[in-house]
Amino acid sequence: MGFNCGIVGLPNVGKSTLFNALTQSQAAEAANFPFTTIEPNIGRVSVPDARLDAIAAIAKPEAVVPTQMEFVDIAGLVKGASKGEGLGNIREVDAIVHVLRCFGEGGITHVAGAPDPVSDAGTVSTELMLADMDSLTRRSENLIKKARGDDKAAKIELALVERALKLLEDGKPARDLEVSTDEAKVFHGLGLLTSKPVLYVLNVDEDHAADGNALSDVATAMATAEGAGAVVISAKIEEEVAQLADAAERAEFLESLGLAETGLARIIRAGYGLLHLITYFTAGPKEVRAWTVPDNATAQEAAGVIHTDFAKGFIAAETISYDDFVTLGGEQPAKDAGKMRAEGRDYRVKDGDLMLFRFNV
Repeated sequence: MGFNCGIVGLPNVGKSTLFNALTQSQAAEAANFPFTTIEPNIGRVSVPDARLDAIAAIAKPEAVVPTQMEFVDIAGLVKGASKGEGLGNIREVDAIVHVLRCFGEGGITHVAGAPDPVSDAGTVSTELMLADMDSLTRRSENLIKKARGDDKAAKIELALVERALKLLEDGKPARDLEVSTDEAKVFHGLGLLTSKPVLYVLNVDEDHAADGNALSDVATAMATAEGAGAVVISAKIEEEVAQLADAAERAEFLESLGLAETGLARIIRAGYGLLHLITYFTAGPKEVRAWTVPDNATAQEAAGVIHTDFAKGFIAAETISYDDFVTLGGEQPAKDAGKMRAEGRDYRVKDGDLMLFRFNV
């Protein structure tokens, strides 16, 4: 599995430019006026991982397959957006990438007159909370009827809905709600926009891509206070990097700007941390491949990501750590050195594990 992120923000903050850069396409039209993006654009990108290349250099497979990440470019949100239809696209994503404008005019109109990332964030957050409140209010009407009929499941869900509504009415997002393990599945089923983790992408001008500026500093402080992630990038630079086909040329260009890696790499790393995801690998003569699973996933769950039959007939997972595989020079040398382990179905997968699953058909 990979994961998908909905890119949101006010019009003219650089959302579509960022989307085009990340997906290395021109699927999203970028223009200097509001509401250019009406229907959501969807793009899948390969997750960069140097470990995959190192494993492939040793295994020499016929194919190398990275894991994938999906971006959904949502229409620019403004005050009153909660009453529209576009927000429905956000309900399907795992996390929200909230792009904030942290650069001056530069010929690009700002819908509120001047860039103010904290105020801009508040505008979007308010619309998401209003949409959640509307959704919960309508949901509660049906639940109340069921609860009166002594529907126990409805009573449990209604209590959760009422707590979430109270929190939203107090101006706090649904993700701040304390939910028990038993309530987690029901809570997730509510599909609340503000229950999703948020990564703020702070879009600065090219001159401040390496160290940020006063606006991005303020936005970073806001994100920290919220317990959200924050990444400073320049969407324009990302757009230029995406047009360079040669890896060495990209690296040289980034170095000239004082950047060690692309914004895409930083966004993905922050996103993985936000969603508590890790990567494991499979390696063979035909294919070396990266797979994404939740942190703390079991070996059986990891096997199921490849195919449900792997999970159903699970016998064992022959496992080598990434460091042992690379240091010792491959599967057989690691096995000879006693570094291959036969792990059971309840083994908790570690980031970077190389795994070969044994199963009954």
